[in-house]
Amino acid sequence: MSIASTLSAPSRFSQFYALTKPRVVQLIVFCALIGMVLAVPGLPTLQQLGQMALACAGVWLVAGAAAAFNCIVEQGIDARMKRTSWRPTAKGELSNTQTLLFSALLCGAGSALLYFWVNPLTMWLTFATFVGYAVVYTVILKPLTPQNIVIGGASGAMPPVLGWAAMTGDVGPEALILFLIIFLWTPPHFWALALYRVEDYRKSGLPMLPVTHGNEFTRLQVFLYTLILFAGCLMPFIYGMSRWIYLVAAVALSLGFCGYAFALWRNYSDALARKTFRFSLIHLSVLFAALLVDHYAL
Repeated sequence: MSIASTLSAPSRFSQFYALTKPRVVQLIVFCALIGMVLAVPGLPTLQQLGQMALACAGVWLVAGAAAAFNCIVEQGIDARMKRTSWRPTAKGELSNTQTLLFSALLCGAGSALLYFWVNPLTMWLTFATFVGYAVVYTVILKPLTPQNIVIGGASGAMPPVLGWAAMTGDVGPEALILFLIIFLWTPPHFWALALYRVEDYRKSGLPMLPVTHGNEFTRLQVFLYTLILFAGCLMPFIYGMSRWIYLVAAVALSLGFCGYAFALWRNYSDALARKTFRFSLIHLSVLFAALLVDHYAL
């Protein structure tokens, strides 16, 4: 093997790895894992831990496949946006054929793993999520309506449901509550990003809410959604699937998110929009971590 090919191997690997949008997929798998853990009363057995590991791997593979397919569909859009112009497909480093084969391989491997080593329901739900994100959201909704992230958010809210199904073989009300929280969290999270990236979206031609309805209207929507999200975050405690540890964390985090959103509504700046977006990530991650701690607390 030549020195040039040796040096190019890690670069090629990193290009394919970048297609999977690792940060997004990590959050997806984390939320799925929370669903798995909450579905198991008490400490999981070794067998259950093994099943969790297999389910996480399967969800990671299919989510990565959806992300790679998204890179094909949005290649032209990504190239026009500063935030995404570095992606291998946007730069022409990987062809559509290479990316499509990579996506198909990941999806096939992940689906097989889930079907044969976890359960068929989890596989079908995960595959439906793939179709919902890669086709319904990316191809149809995103270029069609400024409410794309609201409707398409259903796909992004599925990970806890997948995790719950992986351990129980069904979808219980607890899983649907977790789904509801992420579904309500998605619009204020994404619109905070869209506010300070509005010129990117304007250049892309996508009908994102700040482009079609303006900055002030979007800021109001962000604030209103955080209020609705606050109520949704109380549901695990109200339903009885969590206790006081979670409730304290949920109230504190939701007040923080509402506070950022209110400040953003009343006195906009790009810097504050960035802080709101970053806090939204902390909000969801710590909220679900609090559910996990509460689950094992005495």
